[in-house]
Amino acid sequence: MKLSGGVEWALHCCVVLTTATEPVPAARLAQLHDVSPSYLAKQMQALSRAGLVESVQGKTGGYVLTRAAGAISVLDVVLAVDGASPAFVCTEIRQRGPLGTPPQDCTQPCGIARVMSAADDAWRASLRGVSIADLVGSVEQDSGPQALPAIGAWLGAAGGSDG
Repeated sequence: MKLSGGVEWALHCCVVLTTATEPVPAARLAQLHDVSPSYLAKQMQALSRAGLVESVQGKTGGYVLTRAAGAISVLDVVLAVDGASPAFVCTEIRQRGPLGTPPQDCTQPCGIARVMSAADDAWRASLRGVSIADLVGSVEQDSGPQALPAIGAWLGAAGGSDG
């Protein structure tokens, strides 16, 4: 299983948006995370298309979460950025070659497909069980209780806005 780097940035942005008292421009989020504004904007657009964030237009526009952090799972963000395709797609290799199994004898997925599907289901269940609020709690535990309030203050600082 390999996730795109966009998933990491999108998750960080969702955590950071929990601290914001007003919409945060994508350029400001990019500045905070020291990442290309165009790259981060792409991730924010994916979150917006999925309904996880809303783009607020205007001079004080930017992004806001559309629901409480506890109601957005890590899986929601992964699906928004990387899509819903399974990690493994069976191509029925067992039916190929000179000793291939005839298609009519392949009435159920093979053992490889079954184990890979079960692993994908377990992975998704694990990510579904962790919310953005849980990640906020881990930031507070890992970086101290002032880390996120400091980010919120920085995001909202006068003159710090990128429009």
